Amino acid sequence: MKLTREIKTAILVLTSILLFVWGYSFLKGKELFNDYLTVYVEYDNVEGVTKSTPVTLNGLVVGTVNNITINHNTGKVLVELLLKTDFPISKSSVAAIYEPGFIAGKQIAIYPNLSDKTLIETGDRLPAKMVPGLTDSLQAKLAPVQQKLEKVMVSADNLITGFNNILDAKGQADLKKTLAELSKTMEELHKASSSANAILDDNKGQIKGMVSNFNKVSSNFSKISDSLNKANLGQAAKNLEKTLASVDKIMANLQSGNGTMGKLLTDEAVYKNLEKTTKELELLLEDVRLNPTRYVNISVFGKKNKPYVAPVTDSITKAKN
Repeated sequence: MKLTREIKTAILVLTSILLFVWGYSFLKGKELFNDYLTVYVEYDNVEGVTKSTPVTLNGLVVGTVNNITINHNTGKVLVELLLKTDFPISKSSVAAIYEPGFIAGKQIAIYPNLSDKTLIETGDRLPAKMVPGLTDSLQAKLAPVQQKLEKVMVSADNLITGFNNILDAKGQADLKKTLAELSKTMEELHKASSSANAILDDNKGQIKGMVSNFNKVSSNFSKISDSLNKANLGQAAKNLEKTLASVDKIMANLQSGNGTMGKLLTDEAVYKNLEKTTKELELLLEDVRLNPTRYVNISVFGKKNKPYVAPVTDSITKAKN
């Protein structure tokens, strides 16, 4: 049986149509002989998501984005997903927009809830989620760094401006003068150091003698310390303490009026009697000096003793009065 030209043309046209449909579906990410579920997800922002964006489940492509519309009343974006029926997805699974890398665009990942056994059906809506990508994370981390860098740049600019204001013509001249004086001071310090080294070299012998004498003094001091240590200073201190205790006891007795010395120091009557006796003894000695004949009468030739004649002025009576 021969095929006519018309039949061949019809077969060619049908084959071309099928290839076109298959190619169009392939370009849209939809396989021609697979069944799909249509589900929806509502996002606040779908930047980077376009039609034919892949939908993945644990890294495996299970569908594509079929359409994107916006709700003019709420401002939210409704995304239509075509998911293969080969992969069971629960109704509480989350559809998250994420960024797989710097170069690749954004994709939608399904985070399945394995504990939920209720599967989605065509027309259901999945919960939405936004996962920050590498670019967003890097931008969030770089924003504080950028702010700090800007502050540092402002501080550096102020510092440079202030430095320029300080280093005017006069400031530069003063700085040069200061550096010159500092150099001169360093030279003088070097000369002084050289002079000190020369003095030390000239008096090296005397310095050694001083060190030797110091060592001898230190040795003698060590011997003296040993002698003091062997001298039983502890016993001497105890004896001194006992002596001081006895002295304290004596002083306490004197202050309390015990004994002769205590009464002499504290009893006013004894003091007055002693003072009176001393005064009378003084007057008696004065009367003996002035009138010795009253007390001593020596007769060589056997003269009779003269009777006692009282003095006109009694010095003792006068002193008493």
